[in-house]
Amino acid sequence: MSHIINVHARQILDSRGNPTIEVDVLTEDGTIGRAAVPSGASTGVHEAVELRDDDQSVYLGKGVLKAVQNVNNIIADELHGYYITDQNEIDQKLIELDGTPNKANLGANAILGVSLAVAHAAAQETGQPLFRYIGGTNANTLPIPMMNIINGGSHADNSIDFQEFMIMPVGANTFTEAIRMGAEVFHNLKSVLKKRGYSTNVGDEGGFAPNLKSNEEAVQVILEAIEKAGYKPGVDIFLSLDPASSEYYLPEENVYHLHKSTGDKLTPSQMVDYWHDWTKRYPIISIEDGMAEDDWAGWKLMTEKMGSKVQLVGDDLFVTNVKRLAMGIEKGVANSILVKVNQIGSLTETIDAVNMAYRNSYTAVMSHRSGETEDTTIADLAVALNTGLIKTGSASRTDRIAKYNQLLRIEEMLGNTARYLGRDFKYAK
Repeated sequence: MSHIINVHARQILDSRGNPTIEVDVLTEDGTIGRAAVPSGASTGVHEAVELRDDDQSVYLGKGVLKAVQNVNNIIADELHGYYITDQNEIDQKLIELDGTPNKANLGANAILGVSLAVAHAAAQETGQPLFRYIGGTNANTLPIPMMNIINGGSHADNSIDFQEFMIMPVGANTFTEAIRMGAEVFHNLKSVLKKRGYSTNVGDEGGFAPNLKSNEEAVQVILEAIEKAGYKPGVDIFLSLDPASSEYYLPEENVYHLHKSTGDKLTPSQMVDYWHDWTKRYPIISIEDGMAEDDWAGWKLMTEKMGSKVQLVGDDLFVTNVKRLAMGIEKGVANSILVKVNQIGSLTETIDAVNMAYRNSYTAVMSHRSGETEDTTIADLAVALNTGLIKTGSASRTDRIAKYNQLLRIEEMLGNTARYLGRDFKYAK
């Protein structure tokens, strides 16, 4: 294997028109690995630090030239001469170079860009697709797409408190069929919304962001669209939610304030009852961040009441961090982890978090961020780590579709060895 001879970062734009970092890693045999880093809108307080320039006169303070300089002036020299396949050693070196627990010095965006670009270069140099290089011969599970077709919360300027309403085409036999089902529901939802007189503009993740009358109407229009597309809710297609409840939790009052819709303030116990009622009345089999990131008691209550039948995903709760996940496992809260590479900031740490989840019978959901690029790394990671689940937006916007298209290519590449999780998903019963 050849050595790293150059690491170069540049500032590019993400899907929201904000700067982000892209990194190229060059090896002595001429191989180039490239990766671009995503960015979130609703970020957990426990996430690794995304380094921004904070110069309000340039990109409204959102520039990432500090992170770029950290790669070009510090990291590049330190990694010169490393074998390109030494992923663990390289990631450990990056973590040591930073020297902080949350990557606040060099920036998680700088470190992650390098970490992922190294993996891309190594995969190319070994003549393997990225999913095979990372996951080995057992990487063959195509994920159920959790397609975010109605956006609310901080992802949309409307009257919906909850951030994401998703469909899961569990009844498909292949990923290719699942994408078709999802796209058909998406297009039928557009006509349902038009018929009701709602806007069909899309939000950050490609889902519609109509100014619906209530949170519950979002579920109702999706169910109507599923049926209009010729599918059965709760048989062919199930629902999934990401309320992102930390966004409307008031810690000083210990209440959940549904300020965008009814204005109600619910105690943690009432919030759990709210979700429990929804899962009884609607075919909802997954709820992400149903309770706030530091409301451990609320999470415990929710897990005890619903955890045997519904996937309860920790995003802001765990932030792809093994220490946070270990706390959750010890306390018996949630049963799934959302996996966002930029929450933790390196490939090795991401894999560690997924493996810890699996060892403790938690599921894992690979995820994009609301600020994305055309980079498709997470599609390969979903297959490499056999997560069986992926969140990467709706059936619109190229930054989202790029990941789905990569998964279609991977399924084709795997041929008859490809396995679509589908009805084997443990909560689709």
